[in-house]
Amino acid sequence: MLRKMFLAAAAIGVIAATMPFWALSDKPSPAKVTEDLPAGAMQAKATTACLECHEARIILQQRLSKATWAKEVDKMMKWGAVVDGSDRDALIDYLSVNFGPGQAAYEAPRTAAVRNRSEKSAGKPSK
Repeated sequence: MLRKMFLAAAAIGVIAATMPFWALSDKPSPAKVTEDLPAGAMQAKATTACLECHEARIILQQRLSKATWAKEVDKMMKWGAVVDGSDRDALIDYLSVNFGPGQAAYEAPRTAAVRNRSEKSAGKPSK
C-alpha cells in the first residue's frame, strides 16, 4: 500500500514538474527582429540604433511624417540611440519611406490559436 502511494506521489511530481514545459511548447517562437524591418540601405543602421531598445513592432506600427520621424530620431539620439550624425538624414528617409503615413496600416501577426478563434466566430472552417 505504501509503495503504491509512493509511486502515485512520484508520478504526480513528475507531471507537475514537466507541466510548465508543455505550456511553453504551445507558444509560437518570436519573430527575429531583423526580419521584420524592410530591406534598404539603412536596415542595418535601424536595427542597430532602434532595436537595441525596442522590438521591431514598435517601428512597424508607426505611420509618421518625415518631420515627425526627424523629431523621433533626434529624441532617441538624446536618450542614447547610437546614430552617427552623418547617418541621421538617411535613417530618417528610410523610416519615413517605409513607415510613413502613406503606408498601409500595420497588421500584427496572429498566432494559430487566435486565427482559429476568429474563424470560428466568423463561421469559417478552421484549417
